[in-house]
Amino acid sequence: MINLNRSAGILLPITSLPSKYGIGTFGKEAYDFIDFLKSAKQQYWQLLPQGPISYGDSPYSTFSIYAGNPLYIDLKYFIDDDILSANDCHILDTNYEYINYEMQFNYRYDILHKVYINSKEKYKENIKKFTEKNNWVLDYSLFMSLKYYFNQKPWYEFPKDISNRDKRTLDKYKLLLEDEINFWIFLQFVFYEQYFNLKDYANNKGIKIIGDMPIYVAEDSVEAWGYKELFILNEKNNISLVAGVPPDDFSDEGQLWGNPVYDWEYHDKTSYQWWIDRISWNLHLYDLVRIDHFRGFDEFWAVPSGSENAINGEWMPAKGKPMFETLTEKVEEPNIIAEDLGIITDSVLDLKKKFNFPGMKVLQFAFDGNPKNPYLPKNYEENSIAYTGTHDNDTLKGWYHKLSDNSKRYVLEILNIELNIEDEDVIIEQLIEAVLKGREKIAIIPLQDYLCLGSQSRINTPSTLGHNWSWRVGKESLTQELAEKIGAMIDSSGRVES
Repeated sequence: MINLNRSAGILLPITSLPSKYGIGTFGKEAYDFIDFLKSAKQQYWQLLPQGPISYGDSPYSTFSIYAGNPLYIDLKYFIDDDILSANDCHILDTNYEYINYEMQFNYRYDILHKVYINSKEKYKENIKKFTEKNNWVLDYSLFMSLKYYFNQKPWYEFPKDISNRDKRTLDKYKLLLEDEINFWIFLQFVFYEQYFNLKDYANNKGIKIIGDMPIYVAEDSVEAWGYKELFILNEKNNISLVAGVPPDDFSDEGQLWGNPVYDWEYHDKTSYQWWIDRISWNLHLYDLVRIDHFRGFDEFWAVPSGSENAINGEWMPAKGKPMFETLTEKVEEPNIIAEDLGIITDSVLDLKKKFNFPGMKVLQFAFDGNPKNPYLPKNYEENSIAYTGTHDNDTLKGWYHKLSDNSKRYVLEILNIELNIEDEDVIIEQLIEAVLKGREKIAIIPLQDYLCLGSQSRINTPSTLGHNWSWRVGKESLTQELAEKIGAMIDSSGRVES
C-alpha cells in the first residue's frame, strides 16, 4: 500500500461539494474541502467514478472508461478569465439542496459550448498536445458527437452502418461533425487540466486521492461500440451475455446489471493489454484505486442478453490471476483496493491475498449475531480499509434509526457503548469511533456520518431510480469546529496526520 501508517479519510463525491451552479465541481469549493481535510487530520479523499454519466445519473454507468464528466468543470474559472460572463451562467445559479441533473444537462452543455467558442484558439496548442497523449479521446469524441446527432440514442440504435463502424461511413461523419468532435475533445482537455491541478493541490497538502474503477463498462459506451472483441459475442457479432448477480436473500430475481461480460480468452491472447492500459490509467489518475466488484476477476454471473431478470444465469471463470500477474510485472506494487463485499468465495480471498490487495470492511454489515463476523471492528484484518458505510449504504444515522429497539441494544452491547445514551448523534459518533479504533490501516468515513445526517442524505439506494447521486453538502456545514472535532477523533484512535 502507498501508506502503511494508521490513517483516515473521508468519502465525498465531487458532485456533493457545495457550489454556486447546482453541482459540485473542481472549483474553489473543492480546494476548500481539501483544506478542511487537512484541518481534520485526514490523509485521504475518496471519490466515486468520474466518467460521463448516462440515463440514471449513476457514475458506475458511463459512456467511457477514460473520459471525465464535463459536469465537473468549474465555470467560475472561465468567468474569472473573461471567457464567460456571470450572466451566461445565471440560469444554473440555484440553491437546490439536491442536484437537478435535468437542468444540468439542459443548460450546462450550452454554457460549455460558449466556453469552447470563446477559447478554442487560446488553447489550440494545448489541446493538440492533449490529443496526441490521449488517443482514446478521438473515438470518444466521435461517439458523443454521434449520440447528439442521433438524439441521444444508444449506439446500438444508430443506423447499422454506424453501429457496425463502417469505415467509409464514419469518415463521412468525421467531416460532417468535425466542430462537434473538437468540442468534446476540448471538454476532456479542460476536465483533466482542472482535475490534475486539484490533485496536485491535494497531494501537496498531504491528501491522497482514492479513485473508484467499475469492473464493467456500460452497454451504451464507446468501448462496447468500438471494441466488441473485448466481450462475449454471439454468431452475429452481438453481445450475448450480460452481468449481474444471482438470486439471494435480498432479491428473488437477482440483480440484472446489463453490462457486457468479458471474453477472458481474448484478453489472455492479447496478454491482457486492455486491462493493463485501463488499470494503469486509473493508477495515473489516483493515488489508490478501489476496483468495484472484485469478485468478477475470479468468476462472474453471466445472463443471456435480453433477459428480464438474473435468474437464468451461470457462473463463468475469469482470468484475474494471470491478468494481475502481468500487471505487477509492469507496475510495481499497484495501489489497489479490492471491493470484496457480499458473498465471497475462498478463491476470491486467495486472489486478493496473493497480490496483497486490501479488502473492505463495512460496519453496517457486522451485526448478524456471529461473533466472528469479519465486519466487526474487533475482527478487522490489518490489511483492510474500513467504512461505516459505502455510497450504497444508508447513512449511519439513517441505518441506526431504522433498527428495532432490540437490534439497537445488540449493536451497542457488541461495541461496548453505553445503553442509556439518549442523544442519537452521540451514538453515531461512538459508532464512528469504533471503526476508527479498529485494526485496519485505513478508515474511511462518509462525510454525512461525521455530520450525523439521516437517510435524506444517502448517496444511492441500489436497484432504484430517482433521487440517487444527488445529495449536496451545504457550505455552512464544513466548519473549523467540525474539522477540529474530527481531528480529535483521529488523535484518540491512534491514527496519524500526514
